[in-house]
Amino acid sequence: MTQHLILRRPDDWHLHLRDGAMLKGVLPETARHFARAIIMPNLVPPVVTTAQAAAYRDRILQALPDGMAFEPLMTLYLTEGTDPADVAAGAASGLIKAVKLYPAGATTNSQSGVRNLDAVMPVLEKMAEIGLPLCTHGEVTTPEVDIFDREAVFIDTVLDPLRRRLPELRVVMEHITTREGADYAAEGGPNLGATITTHHLIINRNHILAGGIKPHYYCLPVAKREQHRLALRAAATSGKACYFLGTDSAPHVDALKEHACGCAGCFTATNTLPLLAHVFEEEDALNRLEAFASLNGPAFYRLPANDATIRLVRQPAAQAFPEKIFTEAGPVTVFNPGFPVHWSVEA
Repeated sequence: MTQHLILRRPDDWHLHLRDGAMLKGVLPETARHFARAIIMPNLVPPVVTTAQAAAYRDRILQALPDGMAFEPLMTLYLTEGTDPADVAAGAASGLIKAVKLYPAGATTNSQSGVRNLDAVMPVLEKMAEIGLPLCTHGEVTTPEVDIFDREAVFIDTVLDPLRRRLPELRVVMEHITTREGADYAAEGGPNLGATITTHHLIINRNHILAGGIKPHYYCLPVAKREQHRLALRAAATSGKACYFLGTDSAPHVDALKEHACGCAGCFTATNTLPLLAHVFEEEDALNRLEAFASLNGPAFYRLPANDATIRLVRQPAAQAFPEKIFTEAGPVTVFNPGFPVHWSVEA
């Protein structure tokens, strides 16, 4: 049995850091293990211009503890008022690495998102022209569509028509949760990638609902049936270049998770790599973990892989992780997989 594993230092291609006290509290949890991350722009108010993205990047770097190396990769929040010229200028400067499409009302802080795709076509056309990726929260929000079907319907009614209309547009299907999503990504060609989260490899919808509601497993897109979880595991561990890690680690203070209208998001920044090693070991695919966590994402974003490495070690005894991260904004519960984990990242 493998007792240690050396990987190129990984990146997180979908990360929520929030701002202010929360940013300061959770940033070290990512920077400890990850070299770079695509930073989500759904602040309040959202990050909609290159100037706002530059200011947010400065706040992230100011919050980074001394001695930690981490590069935030900035994105813009797509609205129906987004200026194509500003997007192009931000991309040309090297600051903006992607633009994020939130269907209005789909998830946390998505109220400013897109309601009419035709209204943002000039931005998408400019992005296709310059090769800037569009990151999609792939769910429809129409009330007649069941929440467990929103991803599949989005693929059929929004994503596929958009890609046929703009075949040059480079698209990332973020946090896919279904067999349909995994299959579509695999068949999409070089302009389509898909991120998969840590928690969607581990939980299905029973974990959220059976035996009482578990608010710290509630996320959007919501976890689906077991057949979809198994399809995601097969995809992530396949070695295929279209799949790469995007944790969607999303911190909320406990008071807002354990609430009558609890916030969506799982906080996995602290223990993602040990959990991934556990999953890949179960699938007899440890030799493919580096591709998923460290190589496929940079290749899609046309960035070099990291030169530095990390070492994962498998211990005979189960490893302990903190139950909570204590921030000045309040405590944040760390994702608990519900089983013993024997892998850890060597200091």
